[in-house]
Amino acid sequence: MAKVKPFRGVRPPRELVEEVVSRPYDVLNSDEARKEAGDNEKSLYHIIKPEIDFEPGTDEHDPKVYDKAVENFNKFQREGWLVQDSKENYYIYAQTMDGRTQYGFVVGAWVNDYMEGRIKKHELTRRDKEEDRMKHVRINNANIEPVFFAFPDNDALEQIIREVTAREPEYDFIAPDGFGHSLWVIEDEDTISKVTEEFAKIPNLYIADGHHRSAAAALVGAEKAANNPSHKGDEEYNYFLAVAFPASHLRIIDYNRVVKDLNGLTVDEFLDKLRENFEVEEKGENIYSPAGLHNFSLYVDGKWYSLTAKEGTYDDNDPIGILDVTVSSNLILRDILGITDLRTDKRIDFVGGIRGLGELKRRVDSGEMKMALALYPVTMGQLIDIADSGNIMPPKTTWFEPKLRSGLVIHKLD
Repeated sequence: MAKVKPFRGVRPPRELVEEVVSRPYDVLNSDEARKEAGDNEKSLYHIIKPEIDFEPGTDEHDPKVYDKAVENFNKFQREGWLVQDSKENYYIYAQTMDGRTQYGFVVGAWVNDYMEGRIKKHELTRRDKEEDRMKHVRINNANIEPVFFAFPDNDALEQIIREVTAREPEYDFIAPDGFGHSLWVIEDEDTISKVTEEFAKIPNLYIADGHHRSAAAALVGAEKAANNPSHKGDEEYNYFLAVAFPASHLRIIDYNRVVKDLNGLTVDEFLDKLRENFEVEEKGENIYSPAGLHNFSLYVDGKWYSLTAKEGTYDDNDPIGILDVTVSSNLILRDILGITDLRTDKRIDFVGGIRGLGELKRRVDSGEMKMALALYPVTMGQLIDIADSGNIMPPKTTWFEPKLRSGLVIHKLD
């Protein structure tokens, strides 16, 4: 059962929140972070992308860069740009995109739940990326950025969301990308107890986004426990910062593919090969979006096509075999185009659906890419089925939007 706890959040005063908070560290590069921070000394990028305080080109993994993160984190607290709450609270964080709002609980998630598999993952992690985030957590002795969890819907927690969000939020702003962000503090002890009790009835939490941050946060907590001769189990480092959303609140958007060449085939030869496993229908010059599971949208040579996988080309009883990313990876990318490793092959690139299908058309029309393939998005139900079965999704399967804003609440490990 999921074990969570309230904590004394470290967060910006209300009047500074928009200056402090930022996008997550892994959605932009150093140059983009430097540009976004500009001359704003209060930007969280100085803590999560501290290489921006050095000459362009400075290695973000240089020890002096990690040291700078600590120096800046201490400065933010000294200057009052980040202030720790006087008591342990939970928080509710709301995000609004395209008129739709999702509400999550900001909690301390239990390290043991991760280590023992009750916090379930659906992606592989890379050790080098884990180690980078572990250094950041270790040296700051804090989870500066949250991880993004989902949990099966729970009526009592929905009721708490309704009650708490009926009042004025602590923060309420629209970020530069146009998405709305609001935060409420849950200070009432009875409500805090109820949140803890209800999460304890939930068998598993699911990592939606932030597999490397989850691994790093949990591994540092376990490391601290192992290195503390008087470890009792109730120390703050036994928990890490997470925002947990009811599964029905979340929507996964499409994650699409663009490919540089047709593996020596002409467009007609390529379409003929597709017809072996797909019903191929030309749709013309207007953008065509996939209509449902096992239907794909292809853009090549100035035209859009509908591709519908034929019966027998997928396995609806296999949580991985049913995925359109599996169908397209096997029957199109591997069998026709000779792309076998999505992680390393330089002939393929990936485009988050937030950019729209017009971005696929643009990259093909520019001559940079030869063809584009749009996929119907994975559902939360599919993600949970895969995590429950112990399977791992193929690379570049899920894209969650909006991303969690970093800096709204920080969790110290002491």
